[in-house]
Amino acid sequence: MIWKIAWKNIWRNPVRSFVVIGSVTVGVFAGVFAIAFMNGMISQRVESAIDEEISHIQVTGKGFNLNNDPQITIPDISHTLSILDTVKGIRGYVERTIISGMASTASKSAGVQIVGINPAEDQKIFSLNKTIIEGTGGYFTKESKFNLALIGQDLAKELNIIRFLIDSAALSELVKEGVPDRILNKVSRFSGERFKNEKNFDKRMNDILLKEEISEYGQKIKRAAWSFREGSKLTLTFLDKDNNQVGAVFRLTGIYDTRNSIFEMSTIFVKNSDLKRLTGMNEKSFHQVILRLTDVDQTEAVTSELMDILPGLDVSNWKELQPDLAMMTDYVHEIYAFFMAIILAALAFGIVNTMLMVVLERTRELGMLAAIGMNRKKVFSMIMLESVFLSLIGGVTGMALGWIIVHLTARNGINFAQYAEGMEAFGYSAHVYPEIGADFFIMIAVMIILTGILSSVYPALKALKLNPIEAIRTE
Repeated sequence: MIWKIAWKNIWRNPVRSFVVIGSVTVGVFAGVFAIAFMNGMISQRVESAIDEEISHIQVTGKGFNLNNDPQITIPDISHTLSILDTVKGIRGYVERTIISGMASTASKSAGVQIVGINPAEDQKIFSLNKTIIEGTGGYFTKESKFNLALIGQDLAKELNIIRFLIDSAALSELVKEGVPDRILNKVSRFSGERFKNEKNFDKRMNDILLKEEISEYGQKIKRAAWSFREGSKLTLTFLDKDNNQVGAVFRLTGIYDTRNSIFEMSTIFVKNSDLKRLTGMNEKSFHQVILRLTDVDQTEAVTSELMDILPGLDVSNWKELQPDLAMMTDYVHEIYAFFMAIILAALAFGIVNTMLMVVLERTRELGMLAAIGMNRKKVFSMIMLESVFLSLIGGVTGMALGWIIVHLTARNGINFAQYAEGMEAFGYSAHVYPEIGADFFIMIAVMIILTGILSSVYPALKALKLNPIEAIRTE
């Protein structure tokens, strides 16, 4: 009976009820979509870090991670690998050599970490081979008599290996991209002019284009003008096993793009055989073994087991290597709950205000109900149910709308190309695919019901304080 009365009461003033429901719908939708967006960003960052940079677990010589001392290698690599073969949950592993050095071209230099890999085996652990920029080569796919190196796009820009050129091909690409003629006419003014770095190219664009035009078309123009000569050279300088400085010329086998500027700027990949030959290291000496697990949820258990059976080595998992990502993944549900709590708390004030108006407008009616025998418990329940109904209708509508929009945007993602440089500086992709789990909607539903209940307490108490006789006399 009380449920039916409460349901009918909220539609006595449909305009006011729809305003409340609408505000709750918008608030819940905004919260759901914002959290799905953040969740997508975090998930993509974790996946890219594991797939392209650090994998699940790393085993190194004791103390190697403190300063990357090239003298600290895994003492008996064959024995270590035989132990790893007995551990359940390990899908595969690969050995690496790590050397700190300097990368130089004729015009620029930069400090880098040189990683020696076995390309065929490395592809089984990492997906770096899938990030090679089209037209720059491949992932050590071609045999060569030269030393080969794979570098990141940001380092290639820093070393002036990537240049920018507006030519007929670039202009044709801009036409396909839908760039209007007025912009093409401006850009064609420096057709044939080669810019040795991105900074000079940006300066030239600022001279001829308006800020609004750069914001809308700048990234398209830059992609079209992007220029690279396959087989470019750079010099790598580093210390050999006897701490003598050595250097060698390397040809680029390709350029990778991981959407992580820090990683791209600091990491160069070369063949293990080339690096060992130049440093004079033993072929069976390695600084690092990278492990890939069958299930990421086994990370903690496998790490603990390896620490017990490999006491002479350092064992680090991805959470220890990337503590910022570990913190976000460990506390992500608490962060999302807090975020939604703030939104629902703000909406609660609107519900409280509406229910207070309802109580004041129905003072005479509430007095009559009390006079004919409706007890305080039923009055309280009626007010509470009206508040909960308003919250639930708006909340369910908001969640449904949020789920639909998240589902639609997750197909192709949301591209923030104009913010790519800033986002990639922190390791996050500018192309985000929102995602959210069913458990989150359950949590929101519970929070919405609680919001409705808490929002009804003060108005309901106000109704209980009414004196039936005085309330009946109220006009």
